[in-house]
Order: sequence, then structure tokens, then C-alpha cells
Amino acid sequence: MPNTAQPGREILRALCLAAAMAAAPLSLAALPGVAVAQSAPAFASSRLSVEVVGSGPDVILIPGLASSREVWRPLADRLKATHRVHMVQLAGFAGEPWIHGHGPFVEPEVAEVARYIRVAGLERPAIIGHSMGGLTGLLLAQRHPDRIGRVMIVDALPFYSALFGPGITSDNARPFADQARAGVLAASDDAFRQQQVQSAVGLARDPAIRERMVEWSMASDRRAFAAAFHDVMTTDARPGLAAMTTPVTVLYATDADGGPPPAMAEALWTREYATLPGVKLVRIDGARHFIMADQPALFDAAVDEFLR
Repeated sequence: MPNTAQPGREILRALCLAAAMAAAPLSLAALPGVAVAQSAPAFASSRLSVEVVGSGPDVILIPGLASSREVWRPLADRLKATHRVHMVQLAGFAGEPWIHGHGPFVEPEVAEVARYIRVAGLERPAIIGHSMGGLTGLLLAQRHPDRIGRVMIVDALPFYSALFGPGITSDNARPFADQARAGVLAASDDAFRQQQVQSAVGLARDPAIRERMVEWSMASDRRAFAAAFHDVMTTDARPGLAAMTTPVTVLYATDADGGPPPAMAEALWTREYATLPGVKLVRIDGARHFIMADQPALFDAAVDEFLR
């Protein structure tokens, strides 16, 4: 395991597959969201809200750890002419209320997205998830294969701690995750902001999304951030891959100029998804973790192919 004296630095290095990342935990993020629009039924939840735009086949967009649904706005604006797009906003991130203290994050979130699909009466929607949202989509397909049509995972592994080596398990990742969670909660606002500024460089090439990441993170409830971060580091979806029947497409980023090296990324993603039947791996060069911001044209083309 990495040196737990610097958990944030090592996690960012791992998550971005780069050799030299700046210190801090993963900083994606979120803007406040309101309830669903006219085209969907009322849905009350303390875990998430959903904004709905457009009409047509259903697509659910799930942001990542501390991420805003606004990260999906360009995609939603493009798809709404042909699809009904459901933009999820997770509670606790960038101003969205959080009432669950230090409790678990990922599994309750997965359960609430599944409940939304049921309440809204969606027929096997497509799921597109970024980072932790990708892990959510994978778990949804494992827990509720009859409710999910297909899944696109954007730069997410089935077990993030496998970045530290193929022998890592949830159990031996837990002490590291515990310390990382404690570090997030203990950091002052000034220190946390500086960490987010530094980490944004490794997570995106695009300067505009870097600035938004910092502000989204600073508006997040730190307890939600820490709980989600801990869950991501200890949730291993690999045991369920072999039995999956839902079609899955995985986009992964490579960037020879300061981001994930192509050879390393390709080897890692191929290894970690090796047991998933029929998985389609799509490499996006010249991008860091926020593929949709760094390579929007390539990202849009991949989404169109996925939905086709």
C-alpha cells in the first residue's frame, strides 16, 4: 500500500494514472439541483434530485464524487432533441443538502437511483456515469439487471484501490481509506482549497472545468465528500463482473502530456475489466479524468455510438 502519511497525494496519482500528481483527494463536484421537471413524476429523496429535459428514449446521467450534474449540461443540451435525459444530482455535493452525517454513501445512492427508475416508470434506461457515477452504473447493472438497458462508464474502474496493485482487497485497503477520510475531515478550508486547486490540474486539461471543480468542491459538505471517498476506495465490484449480462462500454483517458500514460492506462483498464463479458473499452487520448471537458468531440462521438 502507499505511504499513508500522504493519502490524498497517492490517491490522486492512482486515480489519474499519472506518475506525478499534486496533493489532495479526488475533487470532482456538484451544483445544487432541484426536483424533476414536468416530464417526470414527483420524486422526493434525501439522497439525490433529478432534473429532466427532452423527450425520447431515457438516458440517466450520474456525476462522480463531489461532482455537479452541470458537468453533463453540454451533453444533456445536445441529447434532449432525441432523448429524455435525467440528470442526477447527488446530495451533499456543492450545496445540495446532506443530512446523513458520516453514514455510508455509495450503496444507498445506488438504491435510490434504482428507486427513481421504478417510480419514474423508466423502461430499461441507458446509464452514463463518470468516475464514482460510473461505479454506480456498474453496481446498478449488477443489482438490478432487469431495470438497466446499457451502461457507459466514463473513466472509472470496478475497484479503485486496484490501482495500487492486483493483489489489493477491500479489507487491506480499508486502513488507508480510513486515514484518507480522516484527512478530508480534518483539513482547514484554506488547506482543502489549495489541495483542490492542485488536484484539478491532474484531473483535467481544460482550465475552465478546473476552476469549476474547485468551487464545487468547496461548496460540498465535507462529511459527504469523506464518506463517498471512503466508499469508493473500499467498494469492489469485480466479483460481480463475470455474471453480468448488461452491455457495458468503458471510456478511459490517456494523456502523454502530464496525465495517464497510454500504455499504463490500457494495461490497467484491460486487466480490471477482463472478466466482464462483451465489455467495449474505448481509449480517449489527450484527456485526463474529465474526458467530456478535455475531448468533447471524441466524447460526443463515443456517446452517440453507445446510444445507437
